[in-house]
Amino acid sequence: MTLTHRTVLFKGRSLSLAGRTLKPGDLAPNFHVCNSEMGDFHLSDLMDRVKIITSFISLDTPVCDLQVKYFNKTVSQIGKDVQIVGISKDLPFAQKRFCSSFSIGNVQLVSDFKTSSFGINYGLLIREWNLLARAVVIIDSRQWIRYIQIVPEITNQPDYDDVLKNLEAVIKNPHLKKEEKQPHRCVPCTDATPPLTAAQKEKCLSLLDGWRVVDNTKLVKEFRCNGFATARDFINWIGIVAEEQGHHPMACINDKKVSVTLTTHAVKGLTENDFVMAHLIDEIEERLPKGRRFFDS
Repeated sequence: MTLTHRTVLFKGRSLSLAGRTLKPGDLAPNFHVCNSEMGDFHLSDLMDRVKIITSFISLDTPVCDLQVKYFNKTVSQIGKDVQIVGISKDLPFAQKRFCSSFSIGNVQLVSDFKTSSFGINYGLLIREWNLLARAVVIIDSRQWIRYIQIVPEITNQPDYDDVLKNLEAVIKNPHLKKEEKQPHRCVPCTDATPPLTAAQKEKCLSLLDGWRVVDNTKLVKEFRCNGFATARDFINWIGIVAEEQGHHPMACINDKKVSVTLTTHAVKGLTENDFVMAHLIDEIEERLPKGRRFFDS
């Protein structure tokens, strides 16, 4: 079976991934999850350090159990300057119990059970199960993604040798040389944020598909979904990404259609942020199910 960036396998059965599609060289999206004390944990809490983010289905499965224990044991070879974070949808209480039972002190376990913030922002949420795919992401000290491994068959372990080889390369060369490129991330808006000129709006609009400018102040697009469940979840996923971007899109469902409107309220018009958010929404829409019911196998 041919896999795409939209799918993983479970014992040969295809499962769908939801959220953004990231690649090495992208600026790592922020996310918020829960630590073992039910407190907030963000990627931004780990600035200035190289990070290994490893996600998995559940600590109650033997492969996930081994995955966490492997990284916990290997940290002594990696070095103290690398932070390892394990993310699943296990409840924080279960994660805390697991760490205590197996003396896990080198991997910080956090839970994405509340909002799927990590799963959607990193494109690792398995739609049919509402669990996280098995993956390893390496992020450098300036928050750039340097490596992504999504394990195709989730009953298999990650390729640890490949992870360590790429980690060694990041440690030797800690900073990307492409940092001048424009990342897909909104910037904080203030009253001093300048709205785009007509020429700038036209240029930005030419890079999008299906969006239109209304009243010179709004960016609008209508998405057709294959059912109410898809439309509902699409709006939810837009909200999760928008929260991390600091954006405030307006969205509504009309039968199987989702209408999205973007504008920058601080300047009562359009800024570059609106076009960045439009790009991200299109990225999420790419992974919506096509031609079938939302939860069909």
